[in-house]
Amino acid sequence: VEMVRAAARLGRQLPGVRAQGATTTSVRAMMDGRREGKAPDGWKQVLFIETGVGADQHGQDATKACVRACRNSIEFNSIPSISKIVPGGYDQMRLYVKIGTPFPETVRTEELEKVFPYGKIQFEVVEGGLKWQSGIAIDALGDSNDDAITAVAAVTVGY
Repeated sequence: VEMVRAAARLGRQLPGVRAQGATTTSVRAMMDGRREGKAPDGWKQVLFIETGVGADQHGQDATKACVRACRNSIEFNSIPSISKIVPGGYDQMRLYVKIGTPFPETVRTEELEKVFPYGKIQFEVVEGGLKWQSGIAIDALGDSNDDAITAVAAVTVGY
């Protein structure tokens, strides 16, 4: 603690803290082990990040699992103050959606867009999630085998 205060007084830098011009708040945050993450390129402010999980147990459809993960990430939220905290309101709100799925090359992002009622959306679909066996393949449900797919979504909201 004393070292941080001394560095701030002398204008030296420590990892994670700009000592020159450091505020009491930034020094306290560093001492508490808190650092704000980097916003996506071109963004001014990240407001919050929501996460969700979705699965397709039959049909091996990565898009279906991703749609469910996106829906799960936002389905229990209400954001009535967006028009007050985002300059330009809902039309200027930005969403950065990162999805992990075992088959990222098969995901149809135009289907994912339908989940979000407003905002400018950017998708990043990466390899992740989980492929696992459901224990049964049902022809009538479009199964080619008993593989099931789980996707994970992180939805960053800001402007």
